[in-house]
Amino acid sequence: MRFGARFALAVITLVVTVTACGTPRVSGSRAHTTADCGPYARYGEHPGTEVTVYAENRDREADLFEDTWADFAYCTGIDVRYEGDGEFEARIQLRVDGGNAPDVAFFPQPGLLERFAREGRLKPASAGVVALAKQGWSDDWNGYATVDGTLYGTPLVANVKSLVWYSPAFFRDRGLSVPRTWSELMAVTEKVAASGVKPWCAGIESAEATGWPVTDWIEEVLLRQQGTDVYDRWVAHEIPFNDPRVIKAMDTVGSVLKNDRYANGGFGPARSMASISFQEAGTPVLSGDCAMHRQASFYAGLWPEGTEIGPEGDVHTFVLPGADRTSRPVLGGGVFTAAFADRPEVRAFQEYLASADFANARMKKGPFVSANRGVDPANAATPVDRLSIQLLQDPETQFRFDGSDLMPASVGAGTFWKGAVDWIGGASTRQVADSVERSWPEN
Repeated sequence: MRFGARFALAVITLVVTVTACGTPRVSGSRAHTTADCGPYARYGEHPGTEVTVYAENRDREADLFEDTWADFAYCTGIDVRYEGDGEFEARIQLRVDGGNAPDVAFFPQPGLLERFAREGRLKPASAGVVALAKQGWSDDWNGYATVDGTLYGTPLVANVKSLVWYSPAFFRDRGLSVPRTWSELMAVTEKVAASGVKPWCAGIESAEATGWPVTDWIEEVLLRQQGTDVYDRWVAHEIPFNDPRVIKAMDTVGSVLKNDRYANGGFGPARSMASISFQEAGTPVLSGDCAMHRQASFYAGLWPEGTEIGPEGDVHTFVLPGADRTSRPVLGGGVFTAAFADRPEVRAFQEYLASADFANARMKKGPFVSANRGVDPANAATPVDRLSIQLLQDPETQFRFDGSDLMPASVGAGTFWKGAVDWIGGASTRQVADSVERSWPEN
C-alpha cells in the first residue's frame, strides 16, 4: 500500500519483513533521538515494558502506524512490537486458542470482536478509554465495540465505502457528468458501455477474505433501495437473509457485476474479478480501460506511486448516489482496537490510540480517516479523506456500518463472503441467498 515517507530520524530496531501475501510482518518500536515528551506525560512512564500488537495492516500502512506512535513509545518507554498479517481473520482465533494472544489487536469486524468478548477472552476497556470513547465518538460508533453493555474497544480507523473512483479526464473527454441519482449512474454506465469501454472494473480476491467487495456492493444497493430500517433488520436477522427485498438488491448488483458488457474493464469477462486482487482492481481507471471503480476511501492509499487525487487529478471520487438527490445513504466500515491483556502499559497504549491526538497525527502522514469528533478535516492527506470525514461528521448523512462486519463472523466473514464468490462464478441469486440463510447460527 502506498503511503508517505517515514520520519527522517526514525530507525528500525528490529524488522522482519516478508512480502509474500499472508506472511506476517513483525517489527518493533523505532528509536528517536529527539522527541517532545510533554504531550505524552499523561500516559505515564513504563520503562522496560512491551506491548504486542496484531493486525492485518502491512507494508506502508504498518510503517505509518509505527511512525505515528514512535514518539509515544520513546517517551513512555514502551516497546510496541507490531505484527501485521494479511490473514488476520483466519489466524487470530488460532493465536488465541494456542495461548499466543497479542496484548492488543486491531479488529476489522465488530462481529469478530464480539465473539472474543463473549468468550471472555477480551478485557473490558479501562475507565480512561471509556472516557475518551464517550468524548470522541457517537453512541453508534461506540456501540460497535460494546457487548452486553460493556465497552471493549474503540474505533481506530474509519472508512467511507460509498465512493466511486473515476478519471476526471475520462469523464470530461466523453461529456459525462457526475451522477447524482441511481438512475443517472445507470445512464452513465450504459453510455460508457455503448462507447466500447466496459464501465466498471472490480477485483474481489483478498486471501482468506476473498469476496468482501461483492458483499459491500449488495449492502450498498439494499441500503439505497430499502432504506435504513430494512437494512438494520436484515443485518440483525430480524428478516431472513433471503428476503425478497434482499434478492432484489442482489439482482440489481448482478445486472452490473455479472454483466460482461459492464464488467470487468481492463481485465476480461465479468467473472475475472474473482482472480483480481482488490488492491489492483481500480488501476484500469488510470489507463482508460474502465470508467468507474466502487471502493472505499482507503483506496486512496492503493493507487500507484505518484497518482494525483483530486478534481483535476488522475483520479477523483463521487458519492455512490441514492434513489434521488435528497437521500444520503453512506455505507462505511472501521477497525477497532481491543485488548487481551490488562497491564498499565497496555492501558496507556489503548488510551493513546483512542485520543484525537493520535488520529490527527496519523492523518497528517498519509491517507487515513477517523470518525473521532476531535479530528480536523484540514489535516486530511487527500481531498477524498477530507470528503469522507465531512460525510462522517455531517448529521444529515444516513450512515450505516458494513453489514457483513456486523453479522456473526461465521456468516459475515464466512458464508456471505464465500457465497459472493460462488455468485460471481455463476451460482444463482436464490441459491446463494438460501445457502447463507441456512448457515445463520440459531443463537
